[in-house]
Amino acid sequence: MTTTPLPSVAVVIPAKDESARIAETIRGVRTIPGVAAVVVVDDGSTDGTDAIAAHEGAEVVRHARNHGKADAMMSGLGRVKGLRRVGRLDEDASVLFVDADLEASAQAVGALVAPVARGEADLTIATLPKQQGSAGGHGLVVSLARRGIEELTGWSPVQPLSGMRCLSPAAVAAATPFARGWGVEVGMTVDVLDAGLTVLEVPCDLQHRVTGTDWRSQVHRAAQYRDVALALGVRRLRRRLGPA
Repeated sequence: MTTTPLPSVAVVIPAKDESARIAETIRGVRTIPGVAAVVVVDDGSTDGTDAIAAHEGAEVVRHARNHGKADAMMSGLGRVKGLRRVGRLDEDASVLFVDADLEASAQAVGALVAPVARGEADLTIATLPKQQGSAGGHGLVVSLARRGIEELTGWSPVQPLSGMRCLSPAAVAAATPFARGWGVEVGMTVDVLDAGLTVLEVPCDLQHRVTGTDWRSQVHRAAQYRDVALALGVRRLRRRLGPA
């Protein structure tokens, strides 16, 4: 009895000044069955992240200056498209987005791949356990994101801002171009559901760096709130305007 091989997987890792973690993260995702390419988008790093990623055998896209997470993810998709064009990836390859700071725990993201490969979901989203050293936030951004997604789609996610996601080609088409900045995950979820596709949250045993309590962390949260609110606002406006 023969089994049909599952489509290949392209991993895209947006990274900014992750020289201490990127090598282990790349090694972790390479253990995931089906991974045919690892693309690291160095989004304006100044610490040699790109050189370390290249040394680990990753395809590296380099931004001379920081453009933000959504633009880095779009650049990664551009390289994936190029790899498909030259035959290094299957046309139906899924795309797995992975945060750069997961280190060895990145291998657990593999749990997102099988449901997409089997056609059970078009977008899988990792839900993470309580993070070591987590502190400082009041849940305002998460609450805004969850309420907004539920209002627009009727679906209430457990972790609406999780960045670890696997997308089928249909989900990539529905979700692009991505919402700007830190609104990328919320915009992606709404757009995929609006296209009539299936979204599934999958528990993954992942650990990554948590946002602290200093003023830089608070500025980061404020930027997240702004971008999530903007992504939701754009999608509410689309609903009111209707089809073009």
